[in-house]
Amino acid sequence: MKTINEFDLNLLRILTALDHTRHVGRASELLEMSQSGFSTALARLRRSLGDELFIRSGAGMRPTPRALTLIGTARALLDQVERDVLGSTLFDPLNAELTFRLSMPGVAEAAIIPKLIQHLSTYAPHAGVRISSPESGNLHESLASGEVELAIGYFPGLEKGAFFRQRLLEHGYACIVRKGHPLVGDGMTRAVFQSLGHAVVLTSVGYTAILDKAVEQAGIRRRVILSTTNYLNLAATIEHSDLVATVPISVAMDCAKSGGFEMLPLPFPSPSISIFQYWHRRTNKEASSQWLRVQLKSLFNPRTDPYAEQQRALYGTTRAHR
Repeated sequence: MKTINEFDLNLLRILTALDHTRHVGRASELLEMSQSGFSTALARLRRSLGDELFIRSGAGMRPTPRALTLIGTARALLDQVERDVLGSTLFDPLNAELTFRLSMPGVAEAAIIPKLIQHLSTYAPHAGVRISSPESGNLHESLASGEVELAIGYFPGLEKGAFFRQRLLEHGYACIVRKGHPLVGDGMTRAVFQSLGHAVVLTSVGYTAILDKAVEQAGIRRRVILSTTNYLNLAATIEHSDLVATVPISVAMDCAKSGGFEMLPLPFPSPSISIFQYWHRRTNKEASSQWLRVQLKSLFNPRTDPYAEQQRALYGTTRAHR
């Protein structure tokens, strides 16, 4: 009786391929082997197991009783090797049970997650998503360690070194006020913008600085009444006060859907807000992460940008001011 050291486990691929095709020529093509090479390997397998395994018949190569007892075991063994040993290079989204580990600020989460979850329900139905805030820890370390596999947003500090990035969305900002606000009947003029009390969202992920710079360049001073770190709190306050907030168009559109807000263009050139996906080189060739990045790029790009039409309606162009 042969020991495991004497048996070539690669020959199990010959067994499963021939069972799948029942034809030597097609089985050799399936394994990208020459037909003569396949026949030689089949002969070795027969000698090793002491059985013909497959016999020619009018319906092709018919498995022997011995082969029928081995095929299930061989297929299960090969599947386990592919899953557990080669899992980093193979990914089956329809059957994968995993959790994608993402980090993004609220503005990116509102723009990305609803559509992504809907997409995953069809193409990766057993996958989940775990989102962490980029402000809750060191994003560099989280990506480098693998705790986070993808960061989505605008993070200038991740634009060099061991990190990759790819742009998903780009649009501008808009003002939101409550429906029926008494001072914006003629639109959001520069004078009205400066006279109103402002609610602002403070973040450390770049978007606040982009807006602050544009306001300063326009020579405008805002009278800030509320500073918060949460867009949900901001929206609730705006809906029940006479304050104004300047937010990314994606956030403004979500607020406008409730019917309690008016969305207005800024009285100065809107700065551009970009949403990128960033990843560390350690996950650059990880199959599941590669798949997720491709899905995100297919869902969010200039051709599919859900905010481009609103950008055009507010400013007459799909491009915000850089």
